[in-house]
Amino acid sequence: MVTLLGKAISRSARCLWALEEVGVVYEHKPLNYSTGDAKTAEFRAINPGAKIPVLVDGDVALFESLAINLYVAQAYGKGGLWPDDAAGQALCLQWTLFSATEVEPPGATRLVQFIFKAPEDREQDVIDAAGEKAKPSLDTLEATLQCRAYLAGDTFTVGDLNAACSIEYLTRTGFDLSPWPKTKDWITRCLDRRAYHAVAAIKAKEAA
Repeated sequence: MVTLLGKAISRSARCLWALEEVGVVYEHKPLNYSTGDAKTAEFRAINPGAKIPVLVDGDVALFESLAINLYVAQAYGKGGLWPDDAAGQALCLQWTLFSATEVEPPGATRLVQFIFKAPEDREQDVIDAAGEKAKPSLDTLEATLQCRAYLAGDTFTVGDLNAACSIEYLTRTGFDLSPWPKTKDWITRCLDRRAYHAVAAIKAKEAA
């Protein structure tokens, strides 16, 4: 049994999305990092860094959400989330690394301002600077999506999923994607997938 540890209202959400995409039977244990669930000796034996999410699949135990998604795609999504050809697989790796290094940092900077601060306490200069920092990455995505529907070709892959999770940080904080119409269309299609909506329902249930 595949088990994912971590509340959906965290980076665990992207791993839940991957699991929902491949259709594997899994168990979700919504451990809460902020309440110390990840500080137990049992959890630290799996992830000494004491952070979520963590995926356990038999003898395999993984942390780092993007690495978890690459594993899920390779183990359970061959020919779908994980392309059959070497070039497609390399593109999935490329866009995952691009997401982590280029897109997520400015998106996360903005998200911190919106999630952890009251509207009157948000630092608009920080929000704006992060938005400016994101623009070159959006230019890269826009150029790529001029010639294909998804980042690794004509079908949705784990490369799209991982990148979409980072772009969603921008859209959630009101960033205007209209100057990048291909990217705006792409993220809309990604976030309208059945598996993404399934995770949204899990989040809503946690929040209730």
